[in-house]
Amino acid sequence: MAKASATFTCTACGAAHSRWSGRCDACNAWNTIQEEAPLSSGPRGQSLGAARGAALTITDLSTEEPPPPRTRSGLDELDRVLGGGLVPSSAVLVGGDPGIGKSTLLLQAAARFAGAGLSTLYISGEEANAQVRMRAQRLGLENAPVRLAAATSLRDILTTLDAERPDLVIIDSIQTMWSDSIDSAPGSVSQVRAAAHELTSFAKRRGASVILVGHVTKDGQIAGPRVVEHMVDCVLYFEGERGHQFRILRSVKNRFGPADEIGVFEMTGSGLAEVANPSALFLAGRGAPAPGSVVFAGIEGTRPVLVEVQALVAPTPHAQPRRAVVGWDGARLAMILAVLEARCGIPFAGLDVYLNVAGGLRITEPAADLAVAAALLSAREDAPIPAETVIFGEISLSGALRPVGQTENRLKEAQKLGFTSAIVPSGGKPGGKSGLSLTRMGDLTAFVGEVFGAG
Repeated sequence: MAKASATFTCTACGAAHSRWSGRCDACNAWNTIQEEAPLSSGPRGQSLGAARGAALTITDLSTEEPPPPRTRSGLDELDRVLGGGLVPSSAVLVGGDPGIGKSTLLLQAAARFAGAGLSTLYISGEEANAQVRMRAQRLGLENAPVRLAAATSLRDILTTLDAERPDLVIIDSIQTMWSDSIDSAPGSVSQVRAAAHELTSFAKRRGASVILVGHVTKDGQIAGPRVVEHMVDCVLYFEGERGHQFRILRSVKNRFGPADEIGVFEMTGSGLAEVANPSALFLAGRGAPAPGSVVFAGIEGTRPVLVEVQALVAPTPHAQPRRAVVGWDGARLAMILAVLEARCGIPFAGLDVYLNVAGGLRITEPAADLAVAAALLSAREDAPIPAETVIFGEISLSGALRPVGQTENRLKEAQKLGFTSAIVPSGGKPGGKSGLSLTRMGDLTAFVGEVFGAG
């Protein structure tokens, strides 16, 4: 019988290779190929059909089942991102940059869930129990009924979980776990996949909830094979800039609630504090109207959020103008600049362009196109936008303005924060119940002529 040979897998794209090399031929990433141990082979000589298994329970679409019970932590921002609370038998993966506050958030969550009646076990593969206790004392959680363990052996951890039967298990982190049945180092593709599979299987088998902490790569993706994100029920990313006190917990996958939901926290000396009204906090530093400053009414999941979009346009001393973007897509900025030049006749050649979303929030929806264009034009013409005006809308390559979803929710949030007018695309829902004075625009040329007196 031929011995199964090891394979080499790229941690960036998952492509398989027959031997190790410095660069992946599929995605051209360097130093991402790692050896993966072969899977153990089962009994031979008989087909799957010959070995009889258990019969499946078959239902139909009309079968009604009660919704899964949820346990709320009391941290409303965390419960919102989870879809209303923690579901039994669920596996949650939390990723984020080093030092962003993942362990702090999960220790606070563990204390809240333990106080709500869940038997909670916090297992750290990176710190000793004494170090976790020091953090708990700093957070004022030293009396929380959370049990601690420090281990990296997957076999020992599963044996302990089967004996203790906790309701909630937090593993910090999945990259430090290792299985003695796989011949590779902790953090490798095969080790991370095996650890995630075993811990997720435990959650489904025993009815416990498992929260896994995952490190991210320099590209912002959770390190390890992509299949780990498919195994779990919920994938959360903890985002934020080190220079800002705000932290964003974003749901990118959730089988029990809406995806793209966000929770906002503020990093303080005593841990992470919830931000009940993130719009007010993101706009707290705004002063008198300044050129290049525009308020955008966005939607994150089901929550309307108002943020400030800042732009700076200045002559460049270099042959190639610079385009610097923080909190938005650089390719989309290039598209907006091209549309302004081709459809409105406003060139940005010979000008450096800097764009920033205040507060450390990252915007992904195309509804920010019009706000970005307004900020660029305001900075270029040195003409401030009225401080009480919000702007949103999508820009097509033809220069037309397209309506976006949840217009009424965006306008209601703006009115709640004291804004009196809004510039929105023509068409879509009227949004007249908001009480704001609406200015509707059909294309970008009309917007430039109306707001800046040019076109």
